[in-house]
Amino acid sequence: MPNPKRKHTPHRRDCRRSANFKLDNPNSSKCSNCGAPKMPHKICPDCGFYNGKLIIPKKVKKSAAQTQEQEASK
Repeated sequence: MPNPKRKHTPHRRDCRRSANFKLDNPNSSKCSNCGAPKMPHKICPDCGFYNGKLIIPKKVKKSAAQTQEQEASK
């Protein structure tokens, strides 16, 4: 496998790497249901809606009081 004959200078290395920081973030749009920013054509990560329809229902965390009540009722 070929190897470089000479070491590349830091300037040459850094110039090659400097192009990556110029990349822009992808566009974001607002969720029609909750108004949170989201990627276009994706399900909203906050509320689970897409195109005005509920796709993924949001999970509700149980509080400590609710878990104790369920254990006591068993």
